[in-house]
Amino acid sequence: MTPRLTIGVSLKMYFGHARTLAWASAVADVARTHPAVTSGAVELFVIPTFPSLVPVRAALEGTPVLLGAQDLAWADEGAFTGEVSGRELAEIGVDLVEIGHAERRSLFHESDQDVAGKVHAAFRNHLRPLICVGESTRSSRLDTIAEVTGQLDRFVATAVADHLAGPVIVAYEPVWAIGAPQPAPDEHIVEVLAGIEAHVATRPELAGSVVVYGGSAGPGLLTRGQGRIGGLFLGRFAHDPAAIQTILDEAEALVVTA
Repeated sequence: MTPRLTIGVSLKMYFGHARTLAWASAVADVARTHPAVTSGAVELFVIPTFPSLVPVRAALEGTPVLLGAQDLAWADEGAFTGEVSGRELAEIGVDLVEIGHAERRSLFHESDQDVAGKVHAAFRNHLRPLICVGESTRSSRLDTIAEVTGQLDRFVATAVADHLAGPVIVAYEPVWAIGAPQPAPDEHIVEVLAGIEAHVATRPELAGSVVVYGGSAGPGLLTRGQGRIGGLFLGRFAHDPAAIQTILDEAEALVVTA
């Protein structure tokens, strides 16, 4: 069954190692039995910290949950102290990698060129890029769609030029909503996601891509979206595995009524 919804969680740097492993085990227990996951209707992924990747992979064994990394280097090997290569991530069983998050761009000054290089590295190492896009300040929906699709085009340009591009996960995360008490307004989310999906549909090299919403996403949003939101990229609102259970329940209800 082709997944109808994609749901993922990044833990950023909130948990210590022991808590991360306990959380991953709890999520794995949910995934083993939840019909939204076992039926294939929902593609579920988790993104822990780098030191936790190998033990989290072990915790997820026997489930369809995908394992993601929070970043990667643009180079595959060499004298790059503190970096982690896509080659090594692929070797330890990582499936996808988050690239271009607003925090990476603001705190660590990643440029469009840096992000494009990392997308290229992900593709050449057979990792699915999870590409974050989002506007810094709130503006009209048409302007927002133009801005974020422009970001996406710049981020995939190097991979496209080298004929490496393929399916990606596009995470729309308006910067002004990240860390906010509530996500962006529902209609804004729905219309911007639709605009990104329409743009991706014009890019045959990205065929098979999905578009999800991040930016203070949490329980209730899928239900309010009434089937018009293709997935969620969750953060702190999924620190309790029970919240993931709730969101999967929402996803299952949407699939049943579709």
